[in-house]
Amino acid sequence: MSGHSKWSTIKRKKGAADAKRGKVFTRLIKELTIAARMGGGNPEGNPRLRTAIAAAKAENMPKDNIDRAIKKGTGEIEGVSYEEIVYEGYGPGGAAVMVEVLTDNKNRTAAEVRHIFTKNNGKLGESNCVAFMFDKKGIIVYDKDAIDEEQLMEAALDAGAEDIIEDDDTRTVMTSLKDFYTVKEGIDTTEGLPKYSVAEITMVPQNTVKLAGREAEQMLRLMEALEESDDAQNVYSNFDIPAGEMEKLG
Repeated sequence: MSGHSKWSTIKRKKGAADAKRGKVFTRLIKELTIAARMGGGNPEGNPRLRTAIAAAKAENMPKDNIDRAIKKGTGEIEGVSYEEIVYEGYGPGGAAVMVEVLTDNKNRTAAEVRHIFTKNNGKLGESNCVAFMFDKKGIIVYDKDAIDEEQLMEAALDAGAEDIIEDDDTRTVMTSLKDFYTVKEGIDTTEGLPKYSVAEITMVPQNTVKLAGREAEQMLRLMEALEESDDAQNVYSNFDIPAGEMEKLG
């Protein structure tokens, strides 16, 4: 399985902590707030906010909650001030790990992230120690059985996608960062295409690190622990656990 979608695919299959509605809402509210603060409260001129609103609606978040989060970001109503921080480090087997957080207390968050790395046989590193191993890309992911390859290829390339990558379970449309919203809109407005399972901007590893046995098990525990952190928004890694190994781990 390709490294870019490894963790998101595992999360969906495992029904990980992100599936808990309260935690999903917390993360979405933070993203709505910071997106509005950074780019304004009008989604037409703020692609990040437009994506956050779409994600919130997909999770059936009430409109009042969405509007309130946006107004906190624009300063129309009082709210918590969040800071964006990226932590970088290494997991079992030397796999690179990046953790994007939104926090109102960076000292608390730094201590928690460091503890999670240490407890799960990882090591928190310095800023930019692994960032160079990843490229920021847009991905639109379909379950493999849900869509015909030629149909997706035609729609995606017409919309300006860079490539389509296939693995055991998925077909993934890859886009540049600047073209993501254009490609997504093109796919959204193409008649006859089924709904994708994931559409997001993510960090795609340039190379992957294969893990097996004890290291693979420890890596999954590290990723789950980081995901469960209250301040974590996104967790990325370049690990690759073969399908056969995943079956052994259950």
